[in-house]
Amino acid sequence: MEKQSLLSLFTSNPDKYYKVSLFDEKGFKRQNCKLCGNFFWSINDKDSCPEHENYSFIGDPPTTKRLDFVNTWKELSSFFRKNHHELIQRYPVVCRWREDLYFTIASIVDFQRVMNGKIVFEIPKNPLVVPQMCLRFNDIENVGLTGRHYTSFCMIGQTCNADAPGGYWKDRCIELDHAFLKDVLGIQSEEITFVEDVWMGAGAFGYSLEYYVRGLELGNAVFTEFEGDEHNYRTLDNKIIDMGAGLERLSWITLGTPTSYDATFGPVIRKLADIIGIDIDSKSEFLSQYFRIFSEKYSNYQNDVRLLKTNIAKELGISYKVLEKTILPFETLSVIADHTRTLLFAISDGSLPSNVGGGYNLRIILRRTLALLARFGWRVNLEDIMDLHIEQLKSMYPELKEHRNDVRTIIQIESGRYSSSKERMYSLAKSMLTTKKIPSVNDLIRMYESDGITPDFLLETGVIEKIPPDFYLKLAELHTTHESKQVPVVETVTGLKPTRLLFYEDGSIREFDARILRILGGKYMILDQTAFYPRGGGQEPDFGYIEGIKITDVIKQNDIVLHKIDVPSKDSFSEDKIVHGIVDNKRRIAITKNHSATHILNSAARNSLGSWVWQNSAFKEEHYARLDITHHSALTREEISKIERTANEVVQKNLPIIIKVFDRSDAEERYTFRIYQGGAVPSNNVRIVNIEEWDVEACGGTHVNKTGELGLIKILRTERIQDGVVRLEFVAGNNALQYVQSQDSRLLHIAQSLGSSKEKVVESFDKITADNELIKRKFRILVNKFSDNMAESVSQKATKSRSGLKIYGTYDDEIGDDYYIALGEKSIDNDPFLVYVALVQDQERIKVIVFVGDEARKIVKASTIAKEISLKLGGTGGGGTEKFAQGGGKDKSKVQGCLINLENLLTGVLDSSEKND
Repeated sequence: MEKQSLLSLFTSNPDKYYKVSLFDEKGFKRQNCKLCGNFFWSINDKDSCPEHENYSFIGDPPTTKRLDFVNTWKELSSFFRKNHHELIQRYPVVCRWREDLYFTIASIVDFQRVMNGKIVFEIPKNPLVVPQMCLRFNDIENVGLTGRHYTSFCMIGQTCNADAPGGYWKDRCIELDHAFLKDVLGIQSEEITFVEDVWMGAGAFGYSLEYYVRGLELGNAVFTEFEGDEHNYRTLDNKIIDMGAGLERLSWITLGTPTSYDATFGPVIRKLADIIGIDIDSKSEFLSQYFRIFSEKYSNYQNDVRLLKTNIAKELGISYKVLEKTILPFETLSVIADHTRTLLFAISDGSLPSNVGGGYNLRIILRRTLALLARFGWRVNLEDIMDLHIEQLKSMYPELKEHRNDVRTIIQIESGRYSSSKERMYSLAKSMLTTKKIPSVNDLIRMYESDGITPDFLLETGVIEKIPPDFYLKLAELHTTHESKQVPVVETVTGLKPTRLLFYEDGSIREFDARILRILGGKYMILDQTAFYPRGGGQEPDFGYIEGIKITDVIKQNDIVLHKIDVPSKDSFSEDKIVHGIVDNKRRIAITKNHSATHILNSAARNSLGSWVWQNSAFKEEHYARLDITHHSALTREEISKIERTANEVVQKNLPIIIKVFDRSDAEERYTFRIYQGGAVPSNNVRIVNIEEWDVEACGGTHVNKTGELGLIKILRTERIQDGVVRLEFVAGNNALQYVQSQDSRLLHIAQSLGSSKEKVVESFDKITADNELIKRKFRILVNKFSDNMAESVSQKATKSRSGLKIYGTYDDEIGDDYYIALGEKSIDNDPFLVYVALVQDQERIKVIVFVGDEARKIVKASTIAKEISLKLGGTGGGGTEKFAQGGGKDKSKVQGCLINLENLLTGVLDSSEKND
């Protein structure tokens, strides 16, 4: 759907869509912008709309009150509370209730849910106001530069269901917004302009009135009334008011500071300036003048900010160099304040900087901030800056203080990783300076993605003169939304009632009778009811039998369950026939225990590691289960033990597991957004699995009644499978017991082999290991004592090649490699023309050992020979130096061939080297 088409549709009938009672009451007239054609409403006659006005409020605010960021919210919340609006707490900036978004990008997203591919609005209170912190990463390069762009910003959401009790529509909405500007902030009506516009998204759309004061857009009241597109649309069942106002801008208009950052981050920036030693007050008038001109002309120079600054410098009567030297520290302070606030909210709400998903953009801004601090030589810790934000925002967002320590932990880890990569980054930058190649935007993106090098770092090291204006935009676009999940469909099923799910009504049912409704392709049977659990939420399906025929898979399409039968359907399986089903009880119990164990382990990990731990994915089948959690590092042995111990303490407490279905908004309000561990729920009825006093999650799987039924949870192994994600593989119940018994049996076997007991197996193993090392040391001493004679023998047995080299090759499957390494080293010392090759059997692998003497190295390298022989033996190659190299392979049949043809192999290596030269 094209925005311009909709705008034309709505503006063609302004009395129906845009005119409100306030306009007649106050004398607002509809006018047409002579520069861009936009329609707007203003009391004063104007030739152009506010899009073409400069920020004349800078240094001259039109309000009677001067309000910083927090106090602006206090005034606004008081006003709307008096006007019968419920004030609700912000939602997380990590948008876990929407599978298509990583972060909350607007206040209305709080109340949008996706059902059957369509957006529905679920508003918990009506009407309401929320101070929603939002994250967007499409303007990273403009932050600090323009005085008004952010990666995180507070969108005040004035939201209302017009057709529900307490609801109102556009007349009342605009009346309230105007009253706040005029009666609370003290802005005269003549200063306010309303611009006609449209909003569209996710299949819903409506007309809107944006309101401006002195060129600054303060808010946008969207009247979401339709769904569909411009050619085929209908009125929504419930019309929604979505007014979003920028709290940063509302504060800015009252203070008239040079930038909105001064109003938003006032105490943070002032404290930073004091620490760094920058005098803000003495530059205030100059900054006000500069940013007024910048805002007026920016739209014409978006692709060449340097040219814009050059022209501003001329207008101010100074050089570009002087201008940049004055402005750059203030721009950088603003970037640092913005980026650290964004990281504070994101990490507090459970997101981690990483190279995947939404964490990608967090790492971008974190490393950009560190690079800027290094570039200016400012010695300030990011976690200390975040403490300044927490102190400033404690009355608005008290929850930030609760996560202070976790945030500090993550920031310190990420800062350490960046510092440790600096040496490699400097090396790459030095190489680029040598080649004098100017990297393109795509080169910069590739360097960041492969090596974590930010363009700010390249600017600091002199590799580039400026950062391309679209770098951060292009990078952010790669990591803004989730990829859509493709669900395999057997065959679209229509015309049937939803399958009755007996396993939800009574989890103990294992046998049942049902009527066949349809058979698809002779393979999939649809019944009117079933006790077979279908695959879903990471839980594998039940198996069993229907009329003695094996069921090998069970899947669910929307509300219909399909049972895959092991053999093609017989004639006896006809529609409307009553059949008998039997669920495999052993499999169901095992999977059920593994699923309940997943919930217990997830909370055990979060309690043991930190609040950033969330379930990333999970898989539960009969003999095995895995849980992927968000965590910054691979787990230590101590951490694994702590998680396992904590989980089994929950098992021993025998806590009840209570399952109830709630209205979604009720579930969110009761249990917070922690319920979305397994992802978004595509229904307004949410099934909550509550392990009392331990874990609460939205879940459609099967569970035991009490944690004690699990008996035991055993973690088998852990692995860091990708940046920011750790996998725990585990078993529960009888599978856990069998695993422990199996390990105990193996331990007994080892103990008996060592001539020891299980209790003393560690001491016995340590003693044998020490004895083995002693034997190796003695063996090496013996080899060295007799190596002179043996080395002379090697030289005598060596074959002289056509190239003048002396070649010695041997194979052994009895003596270890220590002997041949010691002998090889002595042999080439004794004979500098010698090429020494030993192939040694090492369990299932043939180890390749190569030494090349001083004179021989002028012709051939040990590493090249080792690689060539390893490839012949079926290996992947070897490695080492010109003098000594090793490799290997598993193809024993090629050993004799390699030794017999060693001279030819070397000749091939030499010929290849000559061609390359």
